[in-house]
Amino acid sequence: MGVVNCVFCAIAAGELPGHRVLEDPVAVAFLDARPLFPGHVLVVPRRHVETLTDLPEADVGPFFARVRRVAGAVERGMAAAGSLVAANNRVSQSVPHFHVHVVPRNRKDGLRGFLWPRTRYPSDEAAAAVAARIREALESPPG
Repeated sequence: MGVVNCVFCAIAAGELPGHRVLEDPVAVAFLDARPLFPGHVLVVPRRHVETLTDLPEADVGPFFARVRRVAGAVERGMAAAGSLVAANNRVSQSVPHFHVHVVPRNRKDGLRGFLWPRTRYPSDEAAAAVAARIREALESPPG
């Protein structure tokens, strides 16, 4: 199931320590070793896949059901007003094993703009062209 030298596979297999909060045949969730805030959890598929697009379609629903469950538990357990649920896909992915960050959030917690700079499309036509490119990609098979 795991890949040699994959830290997350080793944690999922119990070969490396991790403060687990959920573990079942679909996913393993554990505290991030370098949290944004206490209660920052990583949810990983037990099966090694590098990106969301590598996760088999049949596994997407069951995996994200676990992410949803962990998000609720993080909010309740950390008495947080909400949570940030995010995943990198290749770029900025520190471990090449797909994982979802669940971070407890509160108003004025100091976390702002750390994910991306917000911009605007230069025109409605430019936005329409981008939307058309994505629609076309949805209609054609990956390749």
